[in-house]
Amino acid sequence: MQDVKGKVAFITGGASGIGLGMARAFCQAGMHVMIGDIEQAPMEKAVTELKENGGSAACVPVDVSDREAVFAAAKATIDTFGKVHVLCNNAGVLVDGRSEKVDVDNWNWVVNVNLWGVVNGLQAFLPLIRSHGEEGHVVSTASMAGMVNFRGSGPYNATKFSVVALSETLMEEHKKDNLGVSVLCPGAVNTKIAESGRNRQGEYGGTDDSINAPMAALLPDALDPNTVGRQVLEAILEDQPYIFTDPRSRRHVAERFRRIAAGFDWADNCKALK
Repeated sequence: MQDVKGKVAFITGGASGIGLGMARAFCQAGMHVMIGDIEQAPMEKAVTELKENGGSAACVPVDVSDREAVFAAAKATIDTFGKVHVLCNNAGVLVDGRSEKVDVDNWNWVVNVNLWGVVNGLQAFLPLIRSHGEEGHVVSTASMAGMVNFRGSGPYNATKFSVVALSETLMEEHKKDNLGVSVLCPGAVNTKIAESGRNRQGEYGGTDDSINAPMAALLPDALDPNTVGRQVLEAILEDQPYIFTDPRSRRHVAERFRRIAAGFDWADNCKALK
């Protein structure tokens, strides 16, 4: 997208953290912003702040794991602003535990929010973005955990790798049209991701006030989410497919690729293949 002024963006998980950072950057650039979030009071507070700073913003409650709610949010966006040009699939949750020990409710919670939430967003909003014939863009928030694996975060890693794969598929499917696609892979950012359980829905066991202590210890000194919001805006304007917030993480990806290449080297000499 060469010009975002006057364009409409929908952001899931937009009441705080990276989502709110995006909303602030978009409003400052002259966009109309619809925030979708599961937390009503913080969402309304965010809209008030954006408007007080001269932005054009509204909000709609949405649980991204609820397909009907996402489609209702899409309709609310059109009813409010007339069109939608940018979709930010940003909502996400995290649980602790080794892959074989995480209970099935938490597995379902993470998969339904982190993966199905993105699928629901794409299927609800992409037809609307494509319908008006103007430029559009999709940004889906994965993580560095979608590029390299971290111990003790099996469900999170699995869903974030899935978001990267889905984003790369969209890049291929839309490389010849006017829809840009980016996948955001942040490193440590000062958000509330360590407190994800505060919003865990009843069908997955209800709210949980426990905090991921190791993650929480990293966050106060981590990157400001407003910086990430400005970076996302820059990526949309420059049609940048991969958004990394910490260039130092390159070494972790390079090490993963080294191990993959070593697997091909092994296959070259594999007795079964010979």
